[in-house]
Amino acid sequence: MNEFQRRSAEINDLLCVLNVLNWDARTQMPAGGSGARAQQIATISALAQEKLLDPAYGVSAQAVSGDDLDNRAAQQALDAIAALKRIPAELTRELALLKSEAQELWARAKGANDFQMFAPALTRMVELNQQLAEALGYEGHPYDALLNMYEPGLTVETLLPLFEQLRVHHVPLLQAIQQQQQPRSDFLNRSYPAAEQKRLSLALAKGFGYDTGRGRLDESAHPFEISFTRQDVRITTRIQENFLSGALFGTLHETGHALYEQGVRSELSRTVLTSDLLGLYAVAGASYGTHESQSRLWENRIGRSRAFWDLHYPQLQSAFPEQLADVDTAAFHRAVNTVRPSLIRVEADELTYDLHIMLRVELERALIGGELAVRDLPAAWNARIKSDLGLDVPDDARGVLQDIHWSAGMFGSFPTYTIGNVMASQFYAAALEGLPELENGLLRGEYTPLREWLTDHIYQHGRTYTPHELLERVTGRGLDPQPYLEYLSGKYGELYGLDRQKEQTT
Repeated sequence: MNEFQRRSAEINDLLCVLNVLNWDARTQMPAGGSGARAQQIATISALAQEKLLDPAYGVSAQAVSGDDLDNRAAQQALDAIAALKRIPAELTRELALLKSEAQELWARAKGANDFQMFAPALTRMVELNQQLAEALGYEGHPYDALLNMYEPGLTVETLLPLFEQLRVHHVPLLQAIQQQQQPRSDFLNRSYPAAEQKRLSLALAKGFGYDTGRGRLDESAHPFEISFTRQDVRITTRIQENFLSGALFGTLHETGHALYEQGVRSELSRTVLTSDLLGLYAVAGASYGTHESQSRLWENRIGRSRAFWDLHYPQLQSAFPEQLADVDTAAFHRAVNTVRPSLIRVEADELTYDLHIMLRVELERALIGGELAVRDLPAAWNARIKSDLGLDVPDDARGVLQDIHWSAGMFGSFPTYTIGNVMASQFYAAALEGLPELENGLLRGEYTPLREWLTDHIYQHGRTYTPHELLERVTGRGLDPQPYLEYLSGKYGELYGLDRQKEQTT
C-alpha cells in the first residue's frame, strides 16, 4: 500500500505541474512562449504516462488489500492503466504538443476573426481524437469513447434521448416567453470599470466561501478553474467593461468549481482519488458533469436568485452608483434572468444554454464520426444557430471560434454542461430535503449550511465514487431531469407571468 501511495503521489505531482503550466499559459504567458510551453507540457505529460504505465505501479496497485477507499483507488489506477496501454505513446505526445499550440492559434484566430487560421490545427485535432477513440475502443459510436473520458457510463444512445426530453420542454417554454414583454437590460451594457468589477466579483465569491488563502482570481480569455491540490485552487473570469453580468456570473460559476476542489478531504491529496489518470489532469470531481453541477448550482440557483440580489444589490449600486442610479433590485434581478437567444454560450440564459450545448454536441459528434469536415464546420454552425435560436451569426469570433474546448482537444466534454444542469437540480432538491431551513437562511445570506452540506455529501469524496454512485447516494436515484424541468418551468413561469396567463386562459 505504501508503494502504491508513493507512486500515486508522484503521478499526481506531475499532473499538478501540468496544471500550473496550463494556468500560466492561459493567464500570463507571452504569446511568444507558446512553442516552448508546448514542448514542456508534452514532456511532463509523457513523464506522467511513463510513471502510470511502469509495470511496478500496476504491481503495487494489484497488491493493495485495504479498506474500501484503498481498493477503489487501486481499481481506478488499474482501469486507467488498462485504457492507457491501448493508446500509443506517440499519440499521447502529439496530442499534448498540439493542445498547447492549438490553444494559442485559437486565441489569435478568434482575435482576428479568421477561422481559416485555426482550421489546419483543428483538422489535426479531430484526426488525433478519432485515433484516440479507436485506441480506447467503443461498442456504438466512436464518440462514446471520448464521452467516457469526461462522464463515465455516458453514451450517444443514452445522451440523445435526454437531449430530446429537454428540447421538448425547452422549445415551447422559450416560444411562450418570447410572446411576453421582455424586461429592460440596457443598463448591463453601460461602462463598468474593470478593476471594480473584479473587486466586487471576488467579494461575492468569498461570500460563498471561496478561500483566497488557498486561491486567487485572475483574468483570461475564457473563464476557468484549475487546482494544484486543494491548497491552491485558482479561478479566472473574463471582464468586459460594457458587460457587467459577464464577469459577475462567470466568477460565481468558477467559484462553484473551486468550492468543490477546496472541499476535498485533505487525506485524499496526492492520491488517485484527486487525479483523472486517463485524461492526465489533476481534478478531484467524480466527473465533469458532477463538477459542472456545482458551478451551475452556485451561479444560477443561488447567484441569480431574488434572495441573493435583495441582499447584495446595494453592494453593486455602491460600486457603480452612476451606472445603476435608475435601476432597482427587481429590475436588475429580472435583467440577469432574461430569456433571450444569444450568440455566446457563456452569456446565455439558463433556458437557451442547453440548446447551445446540444448544437456543439451534434457538431463534434459528426466531426468525430467523419460525417462533417472541419472546412464545413462554420457553415454547419451558422445553420444550426439559425434553426435552433433564430439568429444570424455575424462572424466566426461570435460563432464557431467562441469556445476554447476544441483547441484543447476536449471532444466529449460539452455534454457534461447539460448533465451538470440536471444534476444541480437533483442535488439542490436533496439539500432542501436535508436542510428544511435552508431557504430561510439563504434569505439572510447564510451560505455556509449549503456549502457544508454539499461538502459532506459531495465535495469531500473527490473521485471516490462514480457519478452514478454519487447521485444514488445523495438523491436516491440516477440521472433524472424532472427536478431541473420543474425548476425552469417554475422560475420562468413566475418571472414572465406564464402561470397567471394560463390561469386567466382557463
